[in-house]
Amino acid sequence: MTERNQPTYKIIHEKNVPMTTRDGVTLMADVVRPDAPGRYPVLLSRTPYGKDGAMQNSEGSAFYFARRGYVTVLQDCRGRFESEGEYYPMVNDVADGYDAVEWAARLPWSNGRVGTMGQSYMGASQYMIACNDPTPPHLQAMVPVSAAADYHQGWVYRTGGAMLWGWAVPYAILKGRNTLSRIGREDLLSVMDAYGVPGTNFGIPLSDEWYRPLPISDWAGLLKETAPYFADYIANADDGEYWQPINVLAHLPSISVPMLHVSSWYDVFLEGALDAFQGIRTSSRSTSARNGQRMIIGPWGHLFPFVKPTSRGTGDIDFGAEAMIELHKAQLIWFDYWLKDIDDPLMEDPPVKVFTMGENRWRSFDDWPPPNAHYVRYYMHSNGSAGTSQADGSLSTIPPGDEPHDEYTYDPNDPVPSLGGNNLTIPFGVQDQRSVEDRQDVLVFTSDKLDRPLDVTGPISVHLWAASSAPDTDFTAKLVDVHPDGYARNLQDGIIRARYRDSASDPTPIEPGRVYEYVIDLWATSNVFDAGHRIRVEISSSNFPRFDRNQNTGSPFGADAILKTARQTIHHSAEQPSHIVLPIIPR
Repeated sequence: MTERNQPTYKIIHEKNVPMTTRDGVTLMADVVRPDAPGRYPVLLSRTPYGKDGAMQNSEGSAFYFARRGYVTVLQDCRGRFESEGEYYPMVNDVADGYDAVEWAARLPWSNGRVGTMGQSYMGASQYMIACNDPTPPHLQAMVPVSAAADYHQGWVYRTGGAMLWGWAVPYAILKGRNTLSRIGREDLLSVMDAYGVPGTNFGIPLSDEWYRPLPISDWAGLLKETAPYFADYIANADDGEYWQPINVLAHLPSISVPMLHVSSWYDVFLEGALDAFQGIRTSSRSTSARNGQRMIIGPWGHLFPFVKPTSRGTGDIDFGAEAMIELHKAQLIWFDYWLKDIDDPLMEDPPVKVFTMGENRWRSFDDWPPPNAHYVRYYMHSNGSAGTSQADGSLSTIPPGDEPHDEYTYDPNDPVPSLGGNNLTIPFGVQDQRSVEDRQDVLVFTSDKLDRPLDVTGPISVHLWAASSAPDTDFTAKLVDVHPDGYARNLQDGIIRARYRDSASDPTPIEPGRVYEYVIDLWATSNVFDAGHRIRVEISSSNFPRFDRNQNTGSPFGADAILKTARQTIHHSAEQPSHIVLPIIPR
């Protein structure tokens, strides 16, 4: 460790430093700064979780960076804890974030150079600052960690149109506890506790039954005091004007700030890092922003520590000691470079650093997606029995010929249960998928054993030719690494809501019985399928409670409590060749 990495300053902690927004609302922040004369760069974080709780951690980011020559500011978002106003997620964080950056630049201890940092909501609130056109003039560097960039298709809903049900409802209730306390409704807090609703112990698993009540629109009434904005989420299931002001991907040309994007393969918000890195690098009008994007993707879940090494994995799998890195050190190099003009050889490394599972090692690339990836189609095959206990589904690079289709019945009363994956508030990470693969409503397509390692690194998509008896339904896909002992390790999954097959903002019903091509975005991964392993794709119509259940009625989202079964048909023929596209890195 170089000398500049050492904690060299004693610190001063000032509580409840006020800031007034452009519309006259007072927001409170804690400031931790070096106990030494002079002016320093400022690192700003904005939180809805309560700055006082975060400040109890003496090894947290505020203290770590202050001891190394930064003024750190942790501000309660509007309508949260010590700050005035009404809370509305993300919407107010665009203007308030801009004002906070410029206010931080004028603090008596500031030298006018401001960076931002933070994880989860505190990462997303950084992306909200980047939605301003122009970007705040004193903002010079950002490190958004574990954050969605597209608030519609990355936070409330998923790419493909289904709602992130197992995350959205418990999270709204969790944050609503402070809202209820502010309006004096402690009586509702006790009711929530009695029913086992998530409280301060974030992430406690709830039974699937807890997520089942219908219609979904009733949740708007149930949460009208806890999370009044939830009604708007339900009413705006389609992408559009409601979501665009808080979608950083809609503001790419005006972004002028270098960013270090950090996420993980099992992060519920993995989309944010992948899309924001690539989008800014491609579309920003600023040369420094285009050239100043960096990305780190690890093998973890959503939340991970910074000072101490991160966990070695998530769920069932231990990815080894190599998986552990200290993100505070990476951030310090980043901020020293952009805010203190201190060079470091690591800043000359390729801009993309990802952890490759299977081989369990870090790798670097010059861009994302990897420029040397070859996109190979692996086709689905069967004799019409891929969804039975004698499943005959196979997967190969050979295009299908004249093959019978597969059928299954999707019953929203009996959805396929979620088993790990990119979740939050419900169990996430790596889990054995064999129990769901035994279901009659899950089609399983498996390759032969590999005779040599196969490096799959980059974006993944499934092209599915399918028909349904319903006017609207869902199709899901999952990529699985099957180990020699049969363990089925989930890598990535995705969903497409039929009405959104052509557009996230302009839904159209499907004609029952008609075959359509559906493209299911599985985001991305980096995994080496070792020799003796097999590649597997699962196809179904539900993944609950990770995604809300499609009721198969074609009604507007959340409108009723009717559940209908749907007969689903999956085609894999020469004319309708269902397949998965895998990014293969040659060896």
